Amino acid sequence: MSNRTALGWCLSLVLAPYLVSPLRAADPQNPTPSSITLSAAVQTAVKNYPSIRVSQDQVVAAAAAIRLARTAYLPKADAFAQFNRATRNNVFGMILPQSTLPSISGPVIGSNNLVSVWGSAVGALVSWEPFDFGLRNAEVQAADATRSRFRAAMHRTEYEVAVATADAYLTVVAAQETVRAAQAGVERARTVATAITAQVNAELRPGADQSRAEAELAAASTELIQAQQAVDVSRTTLAQFTGADLSQAELNPEGLLRPPPQATEVSSAEKTDRNPVLLEQTAAIEEARAQLRSLERTYFPRFFLQGAAFGRGSGAEVDGTRLGGLNGLAPNVQNYAVGLSVTFPILSLPALRAREESQNATIRAQEARSEQIKRELSARWNRAVATLNGARRVALNTPIQVSSARTASQQATARYEAGLATIAEVADAQRLLTQAEIDDALARLNVWRALLEIATAAGDVRPFIAEASR
Repeated sequence: MSNRTALGWCLSLVLAPYLVSPLRAADPQNPTPSSITLSAAVQTAVKNYPSIRVSQDQVVAAAAAIRLARTAYLPKADAFAQFNRATRNNVFGMILPQSTLPSISGPVIGSNNLVSVWGSAVGALVSWEPFDFGLRNAEVQAADATRSRFRAAMHRTEYEVAVATADAYLTVVAAQETVRAAQAGVERARTVATAITAQVNAELRPGADQSRAEAELAAASTELIQAQQAVDVSRTTLAQFTGADLSQAELNPEGLLRPPPQATEVSSAEKTDRNPVLLEQTAAIEEARAQLRSLERTYFPRFFLQGAAFGRGSGAEVDGTRLGGLNGLAPNVQNYAVGLSVTFPILSLPALRAREESQNATIRAQEARSEQIKRELSARWNRAVATLNGARRVALNTPIQVSSARTASQQATARYEAGLATIAEVADAQRLLTQAEIDDALARLNVWRALLEIATAAGDVRPFIAEASR
C-alpha cells in the first residue's frame, strides 16, 4: 500500500467515527480478512480507490499553485554574464524590435573589416512591483478558488465511491440471500424426489411422477447455480472498489438482514444543498468568478522599481584601435542605475473585453448547470422517498406471502401423499414458496437500498452506514 499524504490522513480522521475495521488491499503479506462489514468495505474503498488518490494529488497541486501565485509579491532578481569574440564594426541607424540580430554599442568608427576583439558583460537586475491595483491578490484568490474546487471534487469522489461501494455491498448481500432461498428450494425438491423415487420403486407411484420430481430438482439446481453466479459477479464489483481479494471472504451484513428501521418522517422538503455534487458545482462557479476578477484587473498600468548594476569589457578603443591579448575578457567599465518603469497595455482593451465576455458566459453556464443539478437532486430525493414508501409496504406484505406459501406447500404435499393431488401441484407450491422466500429477503434489502438512495440524494451516507451497522 503506498504512503498516504497528510490529506489522506485527514480523510481517515473524518471518516473514523462511522467507519471501522478497514479491509486490507490484496497482498501476499496481508491476507484478506474472513469477515467483511459494510463499514469496513466503504472505508477501504474511500482510502484506496485510485480516483480518490488522483483527487488528493490535484488538491496538493492546487495548493502549490497558490504558493506560486503568492511569489508575485516578492522582488525578482536576475544575474547575467557573457564572454564573446566579435567584430567591432558599428553602423548608424535604427532597427525595429526583433529577436534575431545581436545588439552592438559604441561609436561609429567608419571602418568595415572582420578583425575581432574580446568582449564581456556581467550584471544584475532587481525588480519589484510596489503596487498592482489588486492584480496579484486577485490571482492568488483565483488560485485559492481552484484549490477549493479540487477539494470539492475530492469530496464528491469520496461520496460517489462510498455510495457505489455500499450499493455493491447490498447487491452481494441480496445475491447471497437469493442463494440461501434457492438452496432451501433445492433441498425441498430433493426431499420430494427421493420420496417419490422410493414410492416408484415400490410401484406405489407412476414413473411419470418420478420424472417430474427429477425435472423440478434439476430446475431448482439451475436456479441455485444462477444465483451463485450472481454472487460471484457482484463480488467482483465490490472487489473493484475495495481492492481486496474477496474470493475467500464472507460478508458480514451486520444489521442489513434484520427488519429495516421503522418509518420516520421523510419529507420532500429535506435539504439537498449539502450534496457534494452541488458543492463542487458551487466551487466551480466561485472559481470562474475569481478568474473574472483577475481579468478585470489586468488593464491597469504596472509600476516596477528597478535597480541594476553591470560592467562591460571590450578589447577595442573608441577610435577603433585593437588592444589585443586578453583585453576585454574582464569587465573594466562599471555602471549602476535605479529607477521606476511603467508599462500599460494600451491596445489590449478589445482583447480583454472579449476574454471578459467569454468568462461571463462561462459563469452563466456554470450557474445554469448548478440549477440543473439542484433540480436533479430534488427529483432524485422525491423518487427515493416514493421508492422507500413502496418498499416498506412490500416488506410488510412479504411475510404474509411466505407464510401462506409455506402452508400451501405443506398442504399440497399432504394431499399428494394422500393421493388427492398431483405431483404438479406439489411442484407449483414449492416453486411458489421458494419465490416467496426470495421476495421476502429482497424486500427487506430493498428498504435498505431505498434508505441508501435517500442518503445519496442528501449527500451524506454516514447515517445510513451507522444505522446498518447497529
